[in-house]
Amino acid sequence: MKGKANNPDTTPPTVTVRKPEFLPSRDTPKLRATWLGHACYYVEFPSGLRVLFDPVFEARCGPCCGPYHLGPKRYTEPPCQIKDIPVIDAVVISHNHYDHLSYPTVSEIAKRHPNCHFFAPLGNKSWFHSSGIENVTELDWWDERDIAMSPKEGKDPQVEPVGEASATADIKARISCLPCQHVTARSPFDKYKTLWASWAIESGGSKVYFAGYDKLPKSTSECCFANLHSSDSGYRAVDELPEGEDDWDPKYNFPICPAFEQVGEFRGPFDLGLIPIGAYAPRHIFSAAHSDPHDAVRIFKDTKCKKALGMHWGTWVLTEEDVLEPPKKLKEALKKHDIAETGVFDVCDIGESREF
Repeated sequence: MKGKANNPDTTPPTVTVRKPEFLPSRDTPKLRATWLGHACYYVEFPSGLRVLFDPVFEARCGPCCGPYHLGPKRYTEPPCQIKDIPVIDAVVISHNHYDHLSYPTVSEIAKRHPNCHFFAPLGNKSWFHSSGIENVTELDWWDERDIAMSPKEGKDPQVEPVGEASATADIKARISCLPCQHVTARSPFDKYKTLWASWAIESGGSKVYFAGYDKLPKSTSECCFANLHSSDSGYRAVDELPEGEDDWDPKYNFPICPAFEQVGEFRGPFDLGLIPIGAYAPRHIFSAAHSDPHDAVRIFKDTKCKKALGMHWGTWVLTEEDVLEPPKKLKEALKKHDIAETGVFDVCDIGESREF
């Protein structure tokens, strides 16, 4: 409401940050995910594959202007540096906003891990090439590629059409670019010039869904347009309501994005979902771009995830909710859906690893 803007308090302590413990080798008995802040997860698959999602390690998320780096400043430190991550086989980017795609970060990854392959939605390859990164594959929604690699033999990741990758490779994976709804831009002049996406990766008998961050449509027509063309993740767009009103009250019938049910139907179920829960207030402004925890639980159910971890919170102040509100609201949402408040859809410390 007008005149009631909230300025979130970032005075420590806020989110606990711990030093991550990565596995010393590719031997991975279980699927393992480590939250590195905001939307960045490092996932160690049982096959030995190592994937980094939406990495941004800078103090600010914004453009670099000469010696200056613009944008919001972190209120929690990165739990590690890129040099601390032992192996990165693939980097997956959901969309090109500065809190999900960082030139300094991807440049350092490419230098330290020259065999790493980058995956991004349609229209982003030219940006990577102009940044000096050649190992990049851009995909449209519902496109899939197979990854094959044999590290013991020194064979780098090979990205091939489905069914054409080496059957004898030590590590095999399938990556899927999936629909979601959001907006892209790195300047005032390139809005909607590139695609945004959610992603699925299956390897070693484990399947992970990365929701990125999705936008919710204001109308059915906009939703249909997005389905024809489309990852911050919204679930539905909410109008401005009187204070204290529940936007999920049955008397409100805001349109719901169908993409998540489609993902669940055609690519699910998933062993693990990495789902955004933050940057949602005020709802009437940000629901069209970001899901709140109640939306996140519905995304979890629609996409048929067995377990999930929250993300897109705890790092930068991007909106007006209190910095520690998302995990509290997540527990409320889980309870409302008769889902256990812990052990199913959890939040973790920055730098913490969970096994599945």
